Formats: sequence, C-alpha cells, structure tokens
Amino acid sequence: MRVVFAGTPEVALPALDAIVASEHELVGVVTRPDAPAGRGRKLVASPVAQRAEELGVPVLKPEHPREPEFQEALRALRPECCPVVAYGALLPQSALDIPAHGWVNLHFSCLPAWRGAAPVQHSIWAGDEVTGATTFRIVKAMDAGPTFGVMTERIREHDTAGDLLTRLAEGGAGLLVKTLDGIEDGSLVAREQPEDGVSMAPKILVEDAKVDWSEPAAAVDRRIRACTPFPGAWSLFEGERIKIGPVTPAEGSLPPGELAVGKNHVVVGTGSGAVRLGEVKAFGKKQMAAADWARGARLASGARLGDPAED
Repeated sequence: MRVVFAGTPEVALPALDAIVASEHELVGVVTRPDAPAGRGRKLVASPVAQRAEELGVPVLKPEHPREPEFQEALRALRPECCPVVAYGALLPQSALDIPAHGWVNLHFSCLPAWRGAAPVQHSIWAGDEVTGATTFRIVKAMDAGPTFGVMTERIREHDTAGDLLTRLAEGGAGLLVKTLDGIEDGSLVAREQPEDGVSMAPKILVEDAKVDWSEPAAAVDRRIRACTPFPGAWSLFEGERIKIGPVTPAEGSLPPGELAVGKNHVVVGTGSGAVRLGEVKAFGKKQMAAADWARGARLASGARLGDPAED
C-alpha cells in the first residue's frame, strides 16, 4: 500500500523505520517546518525530516495542512493511507479526505482514555497502573475516531514519561504496521470508541510542572516523573528555579519543602513524609546528584525549597 507518513519528533522514528522495513511503499513524509534550536537559534529540520532525507523520500513541510499547495503536493504522491505519529498539527477535512483509507494515528494511550497532547504524562500523573497505544482513523474531533487496534503496557514503579514513551513508541510501531496490513487486506474494521471512559490529556505547561511539596509524597513523585524529561519538574530555591529529577522514598518526615542534608544524600519533606532527591539542575549549572548540588551551594539542614511565602 502506498503510504505518506506524518510525524515530527524523535518518538515518531520507530514507526517510520518500521514502515520502511515493511511491505508498504513509503512515498513521502509530512512533518512540521524547520524550527529554531540551540544557542544560535538556527533553523533545524525535525528528526522525522532528517530521517526522510536520509532515506531519499520526498518531504512536505507545510506551515499548515490547510494550504492548497500542500494538499496538491500530497495528492500528487497518491497515498492510499497516511499513518501518523505525533505530527503536531490539526488536519482539515479537505486533507483527511485525500487518501482512500484516511489518516491512521498511533496514539499513546488506550482510547478513549487520555485523549489529547500529553497522554503518557497524564497516565503517570494520575497513578494509572496500565496504559498502552491505540491506532485509530483521524476525524475532526480530537482523538475520537474509530479504532483499529490496541496494545497495553504496564507502568513501572519508577517510570518517567520519557521511559514509558520510549517503550510505547517501540511497541506501537509494530501495532501501526499491523494496522496498515489489516487495512490493506480488509481484515481490520474500525470500531467506534465507547462513550464511557473518556478522559482528556492537555499539554502540560511549565507552570504545571512546579512541585507542590505540601502534596503527599506519592503525588510529588508522580508529578516529577510525569514531567521528566519535558517540561521538567522544578521548584524554587532562594528565589531561583531549580529542576528536580525523580525522587525516591526516604525514612522519617520533615515539614513540606524543608531539606535535610547528609554527606551523600539530600532529603526533602512533603505532605506525608520525606523523599530523597535524585538529580538537581540549578540555573546555569549542569545536572548533578543532589548531594553534589548541596555541597556546591553549601547547604545545611533546615534550608527550604519552595516559594518564600510558604516559609
């Protein structure tokens, strides 16, 4: 089957590579336009665009998929189906109607749970034990189209969003290829999503990633893991932001945000006991173990994380 793949970030690469290795014919790629990156803010092609260029596949980079020029170029490629992984732009109906078998998205949740931009982060934050990935036909409503297939994945105790997304991207790549196989041979029929069980997973903003040390330790842990690596959990220390890596349970208790500094560890209080800090990244510094950060900052027990107003 002739396919045009749509995707942008690195997480889409396993699916792209799986399609290249399959019996399907990759005739083009759609991705977001080049974006500024690095200190020099030079324009850089997306990871998907870079891989497509390595493969010698035509690359389309519309500012928006509603552009007539883009839709003309897509029609010229004559795709029968457009598989999608984390493309990052809303598709108008005029674009959805171009391939005979539509656009088939690989979404990283078990739909109808966690529709939206950040399903993996929200599943960890909510304390779910199991998540997964679903293939579905894209419709105008967000992540509401009929589904083709699903895989499940257990959320491990210490999973960050990055860890879990990596596993889902690898497993989901196989699911997407099997979905394309089933669409081509007619063995798969899309089924409407149930009306019950719908939950939303909006994009997590930097403001959402601020650690609230008054929350129970389990909630602090889930917020930090959900926001790792992006946008990065953070707290204030002496009025400046520091990024906080995943934490682990610690014995004893301290007032929320209060630090206990040892030779090889730093413990911080929460609303239900203490947790041991993992890695910390202070402004203008490299990420380092919390104990190294404490030594460099000459911290003593009794210092606090959080807003001064919380003291």
